Amino acid sequence: MTEATVNSAAKNTAKSSASMSQQSKSRRSLLRAAIVLIIAAGCYEAAARSGYFAPALMPKLAVIVQTLFAMLADGSMIEHAAFTLYRVMFGFMLAVVVGLPLGILMARFRAVEGFFLPLVSALMPIPSFALVPLFMLWFGIGNTTTVLIVFYAATFPMMFNTWSGVRSVNPLWLRAAGAMGADENSLFWKVIIPGASPFIITGLRQAFLRAWIAVVGAEMIAASDWGLGWVIFDAKEFLNTDVMLAALVMIGGIGFVFEKLVFGSLEKATVQRWGMSRVAKG
Repeated sequence: MTEATVNSAAKNTAKSSASMSQQSKSRRSLLRAAIVLIIAAGCYEAAARSGYFAPALMPKLAVIVQTLFAMLADGSMIEHAAFTLYRVMFGFMLAVVVGLPLGILMARFRAVEGFFLPLVSALMPIPSFALVPLFMLWFGIGNTTTVLIVFYAATFPMMFNTWSGVRSVNPLWLRAAGAMGADENSLFWKVIIPGASPFIITGLRQAFLRAWIAVVGAEMIAASDWGLGWVIFDAKEFLNTDVMLAALVMIGGIGFVFEKLVFGSLEKATVQRWGMSRVAKG
């Protein structure tokens, strides 16, 4: 058996071991999430059955589940969720397209950093919900205002985390790659982006979270008849607490799926592409 064959077998064994370890972690994470959700549901059910709250204000889980399935069956919940997802994804993708390149440019060029960093520091603390009335005056009621609110909310976490990630890349990696003859393009794609990837993924997660918070708040005021935020606001007007909680369950379920399937898969692909140690050190 040649040395190359031995090395190849060792690499394959290491990859297989890392993959099994990642799958084991994923299973444990899902198990922990299921246990936490069951405990939370049990606490809610106990409070609902305690008699401290009126059934109209805190319906039992069975009522909420029945309402959710009824709204799914007649298609209304799916339509509302589709409108909300459209607004979230449109605004979120705009935030990625704008925030990711700007974050990289801020970290690579002092002039860009000097211009945008004070702007980010001033605008990032302003809650997106506080801008909804102003955006309604400028853009009216409907999708445009809601998407722009989502875009505003998601852009700054994306920019800030990308800027932090690129700045945090170990200078020794850059010098070592330069000493081995790497050009600027190779440095960017093979050193900077892999080194900054944990921060970028964190920025994506935070931006998506901020996008959901923003879209629900914006839909309560600026949306017209469609969206999960509008469902919650409209149900409140008629004291339909079961409908409000069913919409909240839908929001939580969509967020959970995106967190585990989309961002979890992205993180796994990053680990497989650039290696466990590099992603961890970033």
